[in-house]
Amino acid sequence: MNGEPSPAAPAPSPPGDVVALLLKEHLITEAQVRHGRRVQDKLESPRGLLTVLLDLQIVTPDQVRQAVRANPQSMRLGDLLIDLGHLRESDLRAALAAQQASGGRKRLGDILVESRVISEHKLTEVLADLFGLPLIEPRVTEIERGLLVRMNLRRAQECGFIPVSQAAGRVTVAFADPLDATHKMAAEQMFGANIVPAIARRSLILEGLAAFERGLRSVSGPSEHTAMQLVVDLIREALESGTSDIHIEPLQAGLRVRFRLDGVMIEHRRIDRELGAAVVSRIKVLAGADIAERRRHQDGRIKFEDPQSGTTADVRASFYVTIHGEKVVLRLLNRKTELISIKDIGMGPRMLDRFIADALDVPTGVVIITGPTGSGKTTTLYSAVDHLNTPDTCIVTAEDPVEYVVDGIAQCSINAKINRTFEETLRHIVRQDPDVIVLGEIRDRFSADTAIQAALTGHKVLTTFHTEDAIGGLLRLLNMNIEAFLISSTVVSVMAQRLLRRVCPTCAEPYAPTASEIRRLGVVPQDLRGATFMAGKGCSACRFTGYRGRICVFELLVLNELVKDAILNRRTSYEIRRVSIETSGLVALVEDGLYKASYGQTTVQEVLRHLPRVVKPRPVEEIRRLLGSLS
Repeated sequence: MNGEPSPAAPAPSPPGDVVALLLKEHLITEAQVRHGRRVQDKLESPRGLLTVLLDLQIVTPDQVRQAVRANPQSMRLGDLLIDLGHLRESDLRAALAAQQASGGRKRLGDILVESRVISEHKLTEVLADLFGLPLIEPRVTEIERGLLVRMNLRRAQECGFIPVSQAAGRVTVAFADPLDATHKMAAEQMFGANIVPAIARRSLILEGLAAFERGLRSVSGPSEHTAMQLVVDLIREALESGTSDIHIEPLQAGLRVRFRLDGVMIEHRRIDRELGAAVVSRIKVLAGADIAERRRHQDGRIKFEDPQSGTTADVRASFYVTIHGEKVVLRLLNRKTELISIKDIGMGPRMLDRFIADALDVPTGVVIITGPTGSGKTTTLYSAVDHLNTPDTCIVTAEDPVEYVVDGIAQCSINAKINRTFEETLRHIVRQDPDVIVLGEIRDRFSADTAIQAALTGHKVLTTFHTEDAIGGLLRLLNMNIEAFLISSTVVSVMAQRLLRRVCPTCAEPYAPTASEIRRLGVVPQDLRGATFMAGKGCSACRFTGYRGRICVFELLVLNELVKDAILNRRTSYEIRRVSIETSGLVALVEDGLYKASYGQTTVQEVLRHLPRVVKPRPVEEIRRLLGSLS
């Protein structure tokens, strides 16, 4: 059974680097490798040969470390990560293409981290464990100044290392890439031949070197000008990259800055502890918050104007007290953002026709747009408002804050500091003789009552809500003790939505979902007939992520008589959903996501990661019949 393969069988691919080392060190046998390959071939989801050998307990993690540490210079980072199951071959090909496009200036590890294929922390952790090196988080304020002045700063920045400590005449040096012999040689020239190598994240090393360069350990401390310029640079860089939120988070060693781009958090940079305090204080001054108060949570707003580019933006600032200090989140609202036509927000043709005919063009009633924070509710809301904004219609809004300025409608921005509260505004809004009332958000029983009462008196009300899906919007109103007969008689439709990352059109290539992904979707392969799935392999246009921009998926519930009857009888969410699917043409979020993925606009992975799977999706051909064909 363990004999050689027959001559007609295809030749197996050569073993990965680590498996070859295990063979070389006589830690495993050829027969064991062949057995591992047979098991690997039978798996539904592809797995690396080394991972299979580890699962079968043919080899142990300690033996892997032994082989790697015995041959450190023969290991290639990409092959090592593939063998260990941290990287796919397609990810490595994309990263190598990016490295070639950079003319070899960028290191492979940096590209993998930048493209979010693997986190910097995980990469460093894996290498430290494999090579038996100390994992260090260098803090420039704890490093002897005598060590820092001995180094060639520019050379250290180029090579990515920093001295950490000195004991018994030996200097411990933290390297971003401890396998690079030229980097080790450069450090030995500065600190002697008997250095003790360690490993640290490149971002921490470069931040420490930058902190030393700025002279942060001088008596005067960080200057106000430095902090002010850093805040301006952060907001400018975020706006240029299309970031929606800036997270400035306190850690023991300083501040970590992360951007939320296309809905995903990306580490942007680190700020030293001393400069970090000045940065937070500067943001507080700009936001009108109390800089002396560090025990309570605060909020504020910044009107940002960039003199270099002429860009303006409204920035909402939130200060949250944590055990390590204050965390700051800046929500960026670009004033240059343009309204999107209701026809361009991404609904399927037939869903769009129903939304306009059965929701927006109905003269009275409540239209609710629901979804979690950051799901694009406000964009859809304003697209609907723009559709209704005609010379013969009076539209009045109450928003916190006004995010899009629309000519021809009366917009009110809530300001609690001058007692222009949401409650006070809602009491006056119905006296403005409006045809359409826009409430930025239903946030409590009072605002829900106001929306219902306005609809009962002949007004059309558009608003947003935070719920999981369309049925959840109805149930949350019931949980607010709004009478079921009032909901059924006033709410005309509920639109739930999510944002998914769009496949990069520049590097998109055909993709076949794995058996595991098909099973998790709750469908069978025949249900996907006619679909054209795509995935981005990664390129410079999408920062080697395979995604560029986002698309919206929707779930439209139009309340017909049978759905209203189910609400009046306080049926379960399952029953209401079943009635809606059978009688009102409801297409669930996961079905619309599968519909968009079947046209190559997003990926199955995005659908599985972000959309609630409360129903078994119907076949792609049936969903396309219900929603129409995407052009």
